[in-house]
Amino acid sequence: MTDRVKYPIGIQTFSKIREGSWLYVDKTRYVFDIAQKYQYVFLSRPRRFGKSLLTSTFHAYFSGRRELFRGLAIDQLEQDWEQHPVLHFSLATAKLGTVDDLFMQINLQLRLIEENSGIDNSSISFPGARMQADVLELYRKTGKQAVILIDEYDAPMLTVLQDREKLEPLRVALQSFYAPLKDLDPYLRFVFITGITKFSQLSIFSQINNLVKISMMPAYGAICGITQEELESCFKDGIAALSEESGMTETEVLAELKKKYDGYHFSGRSPGVYNPFSLLSAMDSRELQSYWFDTGTPGFLISQMQKFHTDITQLDGSGALASEFDAPTENMHSILPLLYQSGYLTIKGYDRTFQRYTLGFPNEEVTVGFTQMLVPFYVSENVNMTNTACYQICMALMEDDIGAALTAAQSYFASIPYQEGTLKDAPAAEGHFTAMLYVMFSFLNLYVWSQVRVAKGRMDMLMKTQKTVYVMELKLDGSVDEALSQIDEKGYAIPWQADGRKVVKVGINFSSEQRTISEWKVKA
Repeated sequence: MTDRVKYPIGIQTFSKIREGSWLYVDKTRYVFDIAQKYQYVFLSRPRRFGKSLLTSTFHAYFSGRRELFRGLAIDQLEQDWEQHPVLHFSLATAKLGTVDDLFMQINLQLRLIEENSGIDNSSISFPGARMQADVLELYRKTGKQAVILIDEYDAPMLTVLQDREKLEPLRVALQSFYAPLKDLDPYLRFVFITGITKFSQLSIFSQINNLVKISMMPAYGAICGITQEELESCFKDGIAALSEESGMTETEVLAELKKKYDGYHFSGRSPGVYNPFSLLSAMDSRELQSYWFDTGTPGFLISQMQKFHTDITQLDGSGALASEFDAPTENMHSILPLLYQSGYLTIKGYDRTFQRYTLGFPNEEVTVGFTQMLVPFYVSENVNMTNTACYQICMALMEDDIGAALTAAQSYFASIPYQEGTLKDAPAAEGHFTAMLYVMFSFLNLYVWSQVRVAKGRMDMLMKTQKTVYVMELKLDGSVDEALSQIDEKGYAIPWQADGRKVVKVGINFSSEQRTISEWKVKA
């Protein structure tokens, strides 16, 4: 019996992975390519996508630690293995939202760099000036240009995104920290910066006019995340173990992994990649569960969605111009770029003519997790009540009993207390009820679409189960007969008559007074 594969869940240090014989998916050809082509580089990726590990890989490479790269792609590409002084920062710990905390965290890391390098500039309290002094002294001491690596650069800003009084001082402080990089250019071999949001969105790198943005370059679409080829070549043991544990064939396991964790695209023509954290977690636990959402949802994202009164029914299949991705976050007019950068939406298509991206949910894990996350904000904060209602709806739909499902939804919506100051206190409008129903059905991992275009207009909602296609028209203080007539008159059901599944038309009326479903009618 072979030893069980060690999956590096949460391990972000390249040397630790290599020295500890943890599984490593070789991304070193990207490291070599970027290091040869560019001097100042920026990369954005969602949380838990391997940014910190990639940064650590650059650290090991520029430190000349060839022994760590034996057997990897870069071992055949790099011949010199020149050693450079490396200044490696992570701003992930600077989350108090104050300039004092930010400077303290940076100075602590500078002190560690100085101790390891045999220099001391602790008399300089200002981080930017201290970093500048360190780089110049290291150059004089070694004769080598320095490498600067900055991980999670945007963490301090995202913490206070909604608080302009704290945001502006932090922006100025970060600008001052990065400002010396321009003057240090002759003494720098390489600068690499990572975060979730694109740098131009926080407008703090104005001094660096030669920063190369590789985030949406097709050539680096797979620099973080796991491709299909990497999955099938590097995870053979894990796939076999999942097959044995679940009773599925390996082909079925691959299909389930793809459905749950694949589907991220970081340019208009890059390959799809799997969420690495979720994939590693599934391999280690031998369970196909939701893992990414268990690590927490950024608070800044929820606050921004509330700010924009986001219509969640329109997110899957939404469109965004390329220019929107560079709009300053604090002044942005759309939530879409932030949802994309945070990993909740991904690129589904790109129109070169109009420079317009089509966005959508990448996979089942995100679709279900995202709607679960939103239930307290769009429906109810009572988790037990929500889970009970979802169970009842699910059982009904498994039996193709849409009437029983709507009865459960009716009772559930009627029981929700509408509190002031929450999204649940939204006006009793048709769109509000549509969003609630959409969240409930999506929560069950059903295939649900809202405002679906057809030849003669848009239907309110389309839902597909294993056996049935439900064509739904929703009314507010109206008539279910009117809703059904509209389905027939507009031909909403026609495109799905060749689907092979039974097509069922459903008219639903919401009552603004009762704030729930008042009646429905079903027509096969």
